[in-house]
Amino acid sequence: MKKVLFFIAFNMVMISYAQNNLTKAQWQEDLKFLQETVHKDYPFLFKKTTAEIFDSEVVKLHKDIPNLQQHEIIVGFARIVSLFKYGHTDISFSKDPFAFSQLPINLYHFNDGVFIQGTHKTHENTLGAKVLAIEGKPIKTALELIHPTVPSENSQFFKAYGLNYLRIPEVLHAQGITSSLKTSVEFTLEKNGKTFTHVFSVLPDNQRIPVSYSLTKQDDVWLDARNQDKTPNYLKHLDKIYYYEYLPEQKAVYVRHSQIQDDSTEAIPEFYERVFNFIDTNDVEKLIIDVRLNGGGNNYKNKPIITNIIKSKKINRVGNLFVITGRRTFSACQNLVNEMSNYTNAIFVGEPTGENINFYGDNRTVELPNSKIPVFLSFAWWQDKPQWENAEWLAPHIAVDMSFEEYKTNKDPVLQAALDFTDNNFVLNPMQYLTSFFMKGEVDKLKSEAARMVMDTRYKFFDFEGEFNKAGYNVLGSGQMQEAIFVFQMVTELFPNSANAWNSLAEAYLKAGDKTKALEYYNKALKTDPEGDTGKNAQEMIKEIKQ
Repeated sequence: MKKVLFFIAFNMVMISYAQNNLTKAQWQEDLKFLQETVHKDYPFLFKKTTAEIFDSEVVKLHKDIPNLQQHEIIVGFARIVSLFKYGHTDISFSKDPFAFSQLPINLYHFNDGVFIQGTHKTHENTLGAKVLAIEGKPIKTALELIHPTVPSENSQFFKAYGLNYLRIPEVLHAQGITSSLKTSVEFTLEKNGKTFTHVFSVLPDNQRIPVSYSLTKQDDVWLDARNQDKTPNYLKHLDKIYYYEYLPEQKAVYVRHSQIQDDSTEAIPEFYERVFNFIDTNDVEKLIIDVRLNGGGNNYKNKPIITNIIKSKKINRVGNLFVITGRRTFSACQNLVNEMSNYTNAIFVGEPTGENINFYGDNRTVELPNSKIPVFLSFAWWQDKPQWENAEWLAPHIAVDMSFEEYKTNKDPVLQAALDFTDNNFVLNPMQYLTSFFMKGEVDKLKSEAARMVMDTRYKFFDFEGEFNKAGYNVLGSGQMQEAIFVFQMVTELFPNSANAWNSLAEAYLKAGDKTKALEYYNKALKTDPEGDTGKNAQEMIKEIKQ
């Protein structure tokens, strides 16, 4: 028996050794395999990038492989997979025999910067420090450098998950943040008004940083920057997938729901039946469902949540139902908030979601033949809204985020915004609201309300310029020249520094036959964006008009 175990162990070591010592040709074979697999079985993933861009990056990496170290090759694979920009389409950095190392820190991007939210107790002096630079590279530059390696659906996904790449030395070197592969990395930090440097060494034996919903939870070894004297609602009872609490002063029921899975003690249908029974039989005016930590699960389990909301006349009204979203709201939870947006009167509060509204999810594991590295490629297209209503995220109606000091002192400005909300005439659909004035010919009302809402910070994640521009082109496409000119003119008044706004207005005048006005506004577009694509387009149009 001992001999059998010895030979099994010996063979495993030899397999690991062989995989860790791949030839450059074998890495190139893996790359070719990935390229052919994508073209053969996953061509539908070419939505945000093109096959031409994908192939050109493959050719570039193939050429570079002979001059790269092993970890640089793997990060090169990550850059290629990340071209698809779907969070479910990813490559693993944590699987043997090529598991990357980690620094003993957990970072979080608050509205006032990137801070050390958690760390090992041996680095207690850095806890709660703001990160200014890594190996002398400003934090903004470091974030830009790692961005191509992250399968970011949007900037929220990058904040939620991409930030973790800053603690991986292999990524730091491959992306040029460190000059060589280091086991110790210097951070420039700021804390209590003082700037200092601190060196973090990698965790031994490929240990992982213990986190729960992206946050380090304090124990005997690991420290959390948050004061431990109390716990805010969104971090209570994290041993349970969901829980609810009655807040009598506000006559509100608060639900924290952090996975789309059944809790072991109570399934989703039974939990929400209990929640709504409580609402029906008690003095409740508001329901707040908090999914800011919810990274998904099984979207077939969303139905009981939606149907219970729809049935509740007490809750399914503007001003009575609030949903808190955030950067970790992803996957099956994106389906949930899409359905809430479609079928309920929910007011969304917080940050945008980390997922596109319509997206590719549900991946298959494709194992590279030589290295055995798993690559996860999505195959299922989830579309809860029409394609023309797709967006990079579901934006909150009321935009609220958190500073480090608020996190540290256990304040929750997002929940507070929902509890304090009293405007039952709040506009859930700004474009529908503003379009109604346009249709009724109430021009002054349209302009004043548009100007007011653009300046209202509660709507800061609503893309007024993009939506107005889209509306203008819809009108222009129907042959209504003067109406289109009116819309585009209004966009330039609201966004005078937008080259695209001036470009669109110029195009409308050109189609209306007014070359003089078209030249005037193309020149404004060029002046606003002399080096960019919009400016270049304006310059070409100016030449064409003058011919």
